[in-house]
Amino acid sequence: MPAAAGRDRDASVRVPVRGLTVLYDAECALCAFVRDWLVRQPQLVPLELVPAGSERARRRFPGLDHGATLDEVTVVGDSGQVYRGAAAWIAVLWALREHRQLAHRLSTPAGTRLARGAVLAAARWRGGQRGQGRWGGGAYQRGDGWSYDPRHGWTYDPPGCDGGTCATG
Repeated sequence: MPAAAGRDRDASVRVPVRGLTVLYDAECALCAFVRDWLVRQPQLVPLELVPAGSERARRRFPGLDHGATLDEVTVVGDSGQVYRGAAAWIAVLWALREHRQLAHRLSTPAGTRLARGAVLAAARWRGGQRGQGRWGGGAYQRGDGWSYDPRHGWTYDPPGCDGGTCATG
């Protein structure tokens, strides 16, 4: 992996990557699918998957623009390296045993264009799934009391009534 971009380091110094944190949009069906796929893959470098914009992500990475992490896949290395967009996907593939060679091919100039195209296609698909300004098509939303767990499916826990007033639909 390349040395961390944007750091005050000599470009010839390489920082080993021993772990990557993948920030993903937990409200996006495509992102959740990819998260589930990633946890099933044999990993050469451990991946930790954390919902983007979550309190956990904000505590771990206070210097990140957490709004931007919901719009563009972001991966953070254990030494503070930050990868976004196509570079993030290449870093994730590099961490996977069965996809490291593909990551090396995608890190070439021609491969990077291909990776960027794949990321843009995914972003376009996500944009098409947006409903009422939110991901997921607007059918079930966490703020409305709906949540999804891959083991148990959709569950509904109605929001509470603060101050004796309840929202009505």
